[in-house]
Amino acid sequence: MSSTEHIATAHVHRDDVGSRMGMWLFLFTEILLFGGMFFLYSVYRFQFAHEFHVAAKELNTIIGAFNTAILLTSSLTMVLAIIAIQRKQKTLSIVMQIITIGLALFFLVNKYFEWTAKIHHGIYPGSEELLSKDSGEILFYGLYYMMTGLHGLHVVVGMVLIGIMTRLTARNSITHDSYVRLENAGLYWHLVDIIWIFLFPLFYLIT
Repeated sequence: MSSTEHIATAHVHRDDVGSRMGMWLFLFTEILLFGGMFFLYSVYRFQFAHEFHVAAKELNTIIGAFNTAILLTSSLTMVLAIIAIQRKQKTLSIVMQIITIGLALFFLVNKYFEWTAKIHHGIYPGSEELLSKDSGEILFYGLYYMMTGLHGLHVVVGMVLIGIMTRLTARNSITHDSYVRLENAGLYWHLVDIIWIFLFPLFYLIT
Protein backbone atom coordinates (compact mmCIF):
# COMPACT_ATOMS: atom_id res chain seq x y z
CA MET A 1 0.00 0.00 0.00
CA SER A 2 1.36 3.42 -0.96
CA SER A 3 1.73 6.21 1.60
CA THR A 4 -1.17 8.09 -0.04
CA GLU A 5 -3.47 5.07 0.23
CA HIS A 6 -2.37 4.54 3.82
CA ILE A 7 -3.22 8.14 4.74
CA ALA A 8 -6.61 7.87 2.99
CA THR A 9 -7.38 4.62 4.82
CA ALA A 10 -6.37 6.12 8.16
CA HIS A 11 -8.55 9.16 7.45
CA VAL A 12 -11.59 6.96 6.76
CA HIS A 13 -10.88 5.00 9.92
CA ARG A 14 -10.70 8.17 12.01
CA ASP A 15 -13.95 9.39 10.47
CA ASP A 16 -15.66 6.09 11.35
CA VAL A 17 -14.38 6.21 14.91
CA GLY A 18 -15.41 9.84 15.26
CA SER A 19 -18.86 9.07 13.87
CA ARG A 20 -19.36 6.24 16.35
CA MET A 21 -18.10 8.36 19.23
CA GLY A 22 -20.42 11.20 18.22
CA MET A 23 -23.40 8.85 18.19
CA TRP A 24 -22.54 7.39 21.59
CA LEU A 25 -22.24 10.90 23.04
CA PHE A 26 -25.63 11.80 21.56
CA LEU A 27 -27.17 8.63 22.97
CA PHE A 28 -25.70 9.53 26.36
CA THR A 29 -27.58 12.86 26.32
CA GLU A 30 -30.77 10.96 25.46
CA ILE A 31 -30.18 8.63 28.39
CA LEU A 32 -29.76 11.66 30.67
CA LEU A 33 -33.03 13.12 29.37
CA PHE A 34 -35.09 10.01 29.97
CA GLY A 35 -33.11 9.15 33.09
CA GLY A 36 -34.28 12.42 34.64
CA MET A 37 -37.86 11.56 33.78
CA PHE A 38 -37.52 8.05 35.22
CA PHE A 39 -36.14 9.57 38.42
CA LEU A 40 -39.08 11.98 38.61
CA TYR A 41 -41.45 9.07 38.03
CA SER A 42 -39.77 7.09 40.83
CA VAL A 43 -40.17 9.95 43.30
CA TYR A 44 -43.88 10.37 42.58
CA ARG A 45 -44.39 6.60 42.42
CA PHE A 46 -43.04 6.35 45.96
CA GLN A 47 -45.24 9.19 47.20
CA PHE A 48 -48.45 8.06 45.46
CA ALA A 49 -48.08 4.29 45.20
CA HIS A 50 -51.78 3.51 45.56
CA GLU A 51 -52.95 6.24 43.16
CA PHE A 52 -50.42 5.12 40.53
CA HIS A 53 -51.66 1.54 40.87
CA VAL A 54 -55.28 2.63 40.43
CA ALA A 55 -54.47 4.82 37.40
CA ALA A 56 -52.42 2.09 35.73
CA LYS A 57 -55.47 -0.20 35.70
CA GLU A 58 -57.02 2.15 33.13
CA LEU A 59 -54.27 1.42 30.61
CA ASN A 60 -54.54 -1.40 28.10
CA THR A 61 -51.86 -3.92 29.05
CA ILE A 62 -52.48 -6.01 25.94
CA ILE A 63 -51.76 -3.09 23.60
CA GLY A 64 -48.69 -2.22 25.66
CA ALA A 65 -47.40 -5.79 25.44
CA PHE A 66 -48.16 -5.92 21.72
CA ASN A 67 -46.24 -2.70 21.14
CA THR A 68 -43.33 -4.13 23.12
CA ALA A 69 -43.26 -7.17 20.83
CA ILE A 70 -43.42 -4.89 17.79
CA LEU A 71 -40.42 -2.83 18.88
CA LEU A 72 -38.38 -5.88 19.86
CA THR A 73 -39.04 -7.33 16.41
CA SER A 74 -38.04 -4.04 14.80
CA SER A 75 -34.71 -4.17 16.65
CA LEU A 76 -34.16 -7.62 15.17
CA THR A 77 -34.94 -6.47 11.63
CA MET A 78 -32.56 -3.51 12.07
CA VAL A 79 -29.77 -5.88 13.13
CA LEU A 80 -30.53 -8.08 10.12
CA ALA A 81 -30.32 -5.01 7.86
CA ILE A 82 -26.80 -4.25 9.11
CA ILE A 83 -25.70 -7.86 8.83
CA ALA A 84 -27.09 -8.04 5.29
CA ILE A 85 -25.14 -5.00 4.09
CA GLN A 86 -21.99 -6.39 5.70
CA ARG A 87 -22.50 -9.54 3.63
CA LYS A 88 -23.04 -7.49 0.45
CA GLN A 89 -26.77 -8.33 0.40
CA LYS A 90 -27.97 -4.87 -0.52
CA THR A 91 -31.54 -5.80 -1.44
CA LEU A 92 -32.07 -7.78 1.75
CA SER A 93 -30.72 -4.88 3.79
CA ILE A 94 -33.14 -2.47 2.13
CA VAL A 95 -36.05 -4.86 2.74
CA MET A 96 -35.14 -5.20 6.42
CA GLN A 97 -34.91 -1.43 6.80
CA ILE A 98 -38.31 -0.97 5.21
CA ILE A 99 -39.80 -3.62 7.49
CA THR A 100 -38.29 -1.79 10.48
CA ILE A 101 -39.98 1.43 9.38
CA GLY A 102 -43.26 -0.45 8.88
CA LEU A 103 -43.09 -1.92 12.38
CA ALA A 104 -42.39 1.55 13.80
CA LEU A 105 -45.44 2.88 11.98
CA PHE A 106 -47.49 0.00 13.36
CA PHE A 107 -46.33 0.94 16.86
CA LEU A 108 -47.41 4.55 16.35
CA VAL A 109 -50.82 3.52 15.00
CA ASN A 110 -51.43 1.39 18.09
CA LYS A 111 -50.32 4.25 20.32
CA TYR A 112 -52.64 6.62 18.44
CA PHE A 113 -55.65 4.40 19.08
CA GLU A 114 -54.66 3.98 22.72
CA TRP A 115 -54.33 7.73 23.23
CA THR A 116 -57.57 8.35 21.33
CA ALA A 117 -59.44 5.93 23.61
CA LYS A 118 -58.14 7.73 26.70
CA ILE A 119 -59.02 11.16 25.30
CA HIS A 120 -62.48 9.89 24.31
CA HIS A 121 -63.04 8.96 27.97
CA GLY A 122 -61.95 12.43 29.03
CA ILE A 123 -58.60 11.37 30.46
CA TYR A 124 -56.04 13.84 29.20
CA PRO A 125 -54.02 16.69 30.77
CA GLY A 126 -56.27 19.54 31.88
CA SER A 127 -59.56 17.69 31.35
CA GLU A 128 -62.36 17.96 33.90
CA GLU A 129 -62.47 14.18 34.20
CA LEU A 130 -58.79 13.95 35.06
CA LEU A 131 -58.81 16.96 37.39
CA SER A 132 -61.61 15.34 39.38
CA LYS A 133 -59.28 12.47 40.30
CA ASP A 134 -56.74 12.30 43.13
CA SER A 135 -53.51 14.24 42.71
CA GLY A 136 -51.51 11.03 42.38
CA GLU A 137 -53.59 9.90 39.41
CA ILE A 138 -53.24 13.33 37.80
CA LEU A 139 -49.46 13.06 38.15
CA PHE A 140 -49.51 9.53 36.73
CA TYR A 141 -51.32 10.56 33.57
CA GLY A 142 -49.24 13.70 33.24
CA LEU A 143 -46.09 11.58 33.25
CA TYR A 144 -47.74 8.99 31.00
CA TYR A 145 -48.57 11.48 28.27
CA MET A 146 -45.27 13.32 28.58
CA MET A 147 -42.99 10.28 28.57
CA THR A 148 -44.83 8.13 26.02
CA GLY A 149 -45.35 11.22 23.85
CA LEU A 150 -41.65 12.06 23.91
CA HIS A 151 -40.86 8.45 23.16
CA GLY A 152 -43.31 8.54 20.24
CA LEU A 153 -41.49 11.59 18.90
CA HIS A 154 -38.25 9.62 19.05
CA VAL A 155 -39.92 6.81 17.12
CA VAL A 156 -40.85 9.30 14.37
CA VAL A 157 -37.28 10.63 14.27
CA GLY A 158 -36.02 7.05 14.07
CA MET A 159 -38.34 6.30 11.15
CA VAL A 160 -37.07 9.34 9.26
CA LEU A 161 -33.46 8.44 10.04
CA ILE A 162 -33.87 4.84 8.88
CA GLY A 163 -35.71 6.09 5.79
CA ILE A 164 -32.68 8.23 4.93
CA MET A 165 -30.42 5.21 5.46
CA THR A 166 -32.62 3.16 3.15
CA ARG A 167 -32.26 5.78 0.44
CA LEU A 168 -28.49 5.94 0.93
CA THR A 169 -28.29 2.16 0.75
CA ALA A 170 -30.27 2.12 -2.49
CA ARG A 171 -27.91 4.75 -3.95
CA ASN A 172 -24.82 2.76 -2.87
CA SER A 173 -23.72 5.45 -0.42
CA ILE A 174 -23.94 2.74 2.24
CA THR A 175 -22.08 -0.42 1.24
CA HIS A 176 -20.45 -3.48 2.80
CA ASP A 177 -17.28 -1.49 3.55
CA SER A 178 -19.00 1.81 4.45
CA TYR A 179 -21.96 1.17 6.74
CA VAL A 180 -21.18 3.21 9.86
CA ARG A 181 -24.15 5.54 9.24
CA LEU A 182 -26.51 2.58 9.10
CA GLU A 183 -24.88 1.18 12.22
CA ASN A 184 -25.39 4.50 14.04
CA ALA A 185 -29.04 4.57 12.96
CA GLY A 186 -29.33 1.08 14.41
CA LEU A 187 -27.85 2.22 17.72
CA TYR A 188 -30.38 5.04 17.91
CA TRP A 189 -33.21 2.66 17.15
CA HIS A 190 -32.06 0.19 19.81
CA LEU A 191 -32.09 3.02 22.37
CA VAL A 192 -35.66 3.88 21.38
CA ASP A 193 -36.60 0.25 21.94
CA ILE A 194 -34.80 0.04 25.29
CA ILE A 195 -36.57 3.15 26.55
CA TRP A 196 -39.93 1.55 25.75
CA ILE A 197 -38.88 -1.63 27.56
CA PHE A 198 -38.60 0.54 30.68
CA LEU A 199 -41.77 2.52 29.99
CA PHE A 200 -43.94 -0.55 29.53
CA PRO A 201 -43.58 -2.07 33.02
CA LEU A 202 -43.51 1.32 34.74
CA PHE A 203 -46.88 2.38 33.36
CA TYR A 204 -48.66 -0.83 32.44
CA LEU A 205 -47.51 -3.40 34.97
CA ILE A 206 -47.65 -1.49 38.26
CA THR A 207 -48.57 -3.78 41.16
